Amino acid sequence: MSGLLLFGDTERSAALRHEIPLAVIDPLLFAEVDGRRVVLTSILERERITRLLPGAEVLDFAASGMKDLLKRGVSRPDAERETVARVVREIGIEEAIVPGDFPLALADHLRSHGIAVTVDDEAVELRRRAKGAAELEGIRAAQRAAEAGMTAAGKLLSRAQPTGDGGLEVGGERLRAEDVRAALRAACAEAGAPCPPDVIVASRGSGYGHDPGTGPLPSGLPIVVDLWPRDEASSCWADMTRTFLVGDPAPEHADLIAAHRRIVALALERAKVAVRPGVTGRELFDLACDLFESEGHLTQRTAENDDEVEGFQFSLGHGVGLEVHEAPSLGLAGHDPLLAGDVLAIEPGLWDSRIGEVRFEDLVLVTEDGCETLTRFPVT
Repeated sequence: MSGLLLFGDTERSAALRHEIPLAVIDPLLFAEVDGRRVVLTSILERERITRLLPGAEVLDFAASGMKDLLKRGVSRPDAERETVARVVREIGIEEAIVPGDFPLALADHLRSHGIAVTVDDEAVELRRRAKGAAELEGIRAAQRAAEAGMTAAGKLLSRAQPTGDGGLEVGGERLRAEDVRAALRAACAEAGAPCPPDVIVASRGSGYGHDPGTGPLPSGLPIVVDLWPRDEASSCWADMTRTFLVGDPAPEHADLIAAHRRIVALALERAKVAVRPGVTGRELFDLACDLFESEGHLTQRTAENDDEVEGFQFSLGHGVGLEVHEAPSLGLAGHDPLLAGDVLAIEPGLWDSRIGEVRFEDLVLVTEDGCETLTRFPVT
């Protein structure tokens, strides 16, 4: 009989956290076969998982043979793998599909017991594409925290004054990317969704791609703030980006910055209008590329060199949920149709070596006939 196997802890495995929406730091097994759900865990977790999943069979490692194996001197990793194999056989799984991050040693051990193990990332990802009510609540909470963080960043930048040498200062001190990052992280944490330490506060001089940005921030040039807080209660993420401008641009940059802000904001709005079930991520990406190319910008479709950075050289976005980057893709690999319940981060942007980057990012929920914008922060 064929079934699904997941193994790990729910803090690091999004697939497991979706099936068992509870923080469990120790490894456990989740199995599903013919509609039957089985969880193999420690006695320390058994009661609360039983309360959470009343329809599942919750077993513990010790009573399933692991304690006897340990008494006989078998190492803990080997005893754990052997206990899993016994339980898998007992519930009748002969062929298992697993995600690509399934432990290799455990897969080998299962195969040695005659259990076929096949990686099927698409099938595992599909189980959590459409977000349930609890995950949507967590994403919305994370997004509210993201907006609190962006508000804190905007307030600090609004207090900044240009200096004579092209920098910014607040209260007589140089304003650095680290200062803005600290302010937005504090606001997100206070809202219950801390940000990782590498969220982005970037400008032309520091911070291309996923470089978080360091050092003094410039006046008259775009400052990109890209943050992704994680709701502590649900482990769900949000993701948003805004581009700030403090001080007047130099005459040679003013029109270029204005043009980039206009076209990037238009790309974001056109993509959101086109979102609906059945559309592929690649189709949304192509819409953005069509627009940027019509304005004379390079894109991933037209760049001749793989290391090109000018223009629009990244995907239009990605799914967001229990991972900050998850299916579906909104780029060259975005072949899967969107589903009602998908949550998408849509983030068009343009990089120009003369001014840096302009990028805007909104979070949207795919609905039955379009999408709902979850981001409530203006694009200015």
